Amino acid sequence: MAGTTPDGSGPPRRLGELSTVEVGQLDRALLVVPIGSCEQHGPHLPLDTDTTIAIALAGSLVARSAASGAVMGPAITVTSSGEHAGFPGTLSVGATVMEQLVVELVRSADWCAGVVLVNGHGGNAVPVHRAVSTLAAEGRRVLAWWPRLGGADAHAGHTETSLMLAIAPHLVRLERAEAGRVEPIGELMQELHSNGVRAVSPNGVLGDPRGATAEHGRVLLAQLGADLVAAVERAWA
Repeated sequence: MAGTTPDGSGPPRRLGELSTVEVGQLDRALLVVPIGSCEQHGPHLPLDTDTTIAIALAGSLVARSAASGAVMGPAITVTSSGEHAGFPGTLSVGATVMEQLVVELVRSADWCAGVVLVNGHGGNAVPVHRAVSTLAAEGRRVLAWWPRLGGADAHAGHTETSLMLAIAPHLVRLERAEAGRVEPIGELMQELHSNGVRAVSPNGVLGDPRGATAEHGRVLLAQLGADLVAAVERAWA
């Protein structure tokens, strides 16, 4: 159903759709910010795959936490994606700008009880970690959450393709799906850092998307959604 979250709980409360008076009535809401990217995801997935997944998971958290006043902020859609340079469509602001963006965004949200950063792009790990360290030292309540799945492939493979088939199947060009490099990401990391994704995998895929299904994607979404809720409950216990 249009507007519902992956768990079917209904549309999340979105910050941009509220007035300042309505936000003030939420009694210091928890702000949930999806962080994605605009970068290549092989020949079969859209450039905003990471953003789409992050929004779905953030929306699920907000919908489940509606009674406590959680609200979903605007997604950060262009982030640190320099490793995908050379592929048409990729946009990147670099790690330094990304770090400062997160710092200033959270500083500006003093009206809320805390900020949860729902990250969909692994390339943001270093700048987001540095930003959270700065913010925590200032005494601000902020949690950075990353999806973790055992056996998941790294980029535009079976995992992300299944997730996208569950969330936005109309955006998946499954007939174009093809395998890329399938070695564990740890074996490719040095080459990726040195030369970028294009030098490692000419089609931009790190994994094998063939055989991905929406059913598997829904299972993954449920697992990730439960992990996100648990992480927030631990942080705000």
